[in-house]
Amino acid sequence: MKSFSDVEMAPADPIFGLNVAFQSDQRPNKVNLGVGVYRDGDLKTPLLHSVQEAEERLAKEHQARSYLPIDGDRRYAEALTSLVFGPALEKKVYCAQTPGGTAALRVAGDFLFQVLHHTTIHLPTPTWENHRNVFVSSGLQIAAYSYYDHRAHELLMEPLLADLEKIPMGECVLFHASCQNPTGVDPTPEQWKKIAQVVKVRNLLPLFDCAYQGFGEGLEEDVAAMRLFAKEGIPLLAAYSCSKNFGLYAERVGALFAFFPQEEALKRLGSQMCRLIRSNYSNPPCHGAWVVQAILGDAKLRLEWEQELTKMRQRIHQMRHALMESLMGKGKKGFAFLQRQKGLFSFSGLEQPQVERLKSEYGVYMTNSGRINVAGLNEKNLEYVVGAICAVL
Repeated sequence: MKSFSDVEMAPADPIFGLNVAFQSDQRPNKVNLGVGVYRDGDLKTPLLHSVQEAEERLAKEHQARSYLPIDGDRRYAEALTSLVFGPALEKKVYCAQTPGGTAALRVAGDFLFQVLHHTTIHLPTPTWENHRNVFVSSGLQIAAYSYYDHRAHELLMEPLLADLEKIPMGECVLFHASCQNPTGVDPTPEQWKKIAQVVKVRNLLPLFDCAYQGFGEGLEEDVAAMRLFAKEGIPLLAAYSCSKNFGLYAERVGALFAFFPQEEALKRLGSQMCRLIRSNYSNPPCHGAWVVQAILGDAKLRLEWEQELTKMRQRIHQMRHALMESLMGKGKKGFAFLQRQKGLFSFSGLEQPQVERLKSEYGVYMTNSGRINVAGLNEKNLEYVVGAICAVL
């Protein structure tokens, strides 16, 4: 047994620790390509006008702040379910509002371990760094399947399928719905069909992490894989985040979905998720969910939100293309793969010694894996970053 004085310092989180190091850097030309938040052309995280207008409307309503139900606001759940799964599937989906996508992943992990008695979850290589922490905390063991070819900068489709076929029948496998973090590489629609067939034949349970709807190709396209699995009748779980596409990072707005073809089972699934939630954070906060519901429930606000989301997506595409063009213009021909990646992140191909030099010599910050947040670039810092990359290659 230890006392307080025996407790050791925990290692810094690799993402938020990087942000702390960036904040303490005094160099005026420093650039933060690490933390995963969207930034506009002035490198500010914007408050969307649609969000601002929704908040102004909510303020005038003077709603009481009593506890929400354990699984959250039903209006929010219904609106988000329709956005993600569409009218044809929404009646076969249970939705629990959660404090962000990470809480949804944790509740999913607890559900897998405590209710379904899974012992293992299979993650792509590589995946979001916090996935392992979340699922280990739920009691699950971690296994890996092939995903990304670091040399060719593309999906390892055949090894991926081969690995899925080796997973024991019925076990859980995690997929990124779109804009895979950290690689930015997604399966094509045809590749998703092949993946779905293997999952169906082996009766695997897919858990989708959907954190970037609208940031890749569009609202419909970025959830097409989830809808494909559901239309195939494959039971699934999905953790969802409103942080990026609504700009509500600090509000912690998310959801956990469960799709099952037999609607009568959804109440039983929901009852178990509520039991897990009650022993964890009891019930979710209201404000961010009310903002999302207000936007999705009003035709004018929804149209404005979709237009703002399109502008964010277009800026990401533009900066990705500009980065590739600038690097190739300086003779670095091996960066054409950047254009094929989607979403906030790009796997740059830079190795850890190069990443360390970029940080120490040039004040350009990114994760040790070489993952960069494309939205951390703008017209003012692009050439500086490109010059720094060329210098360390």
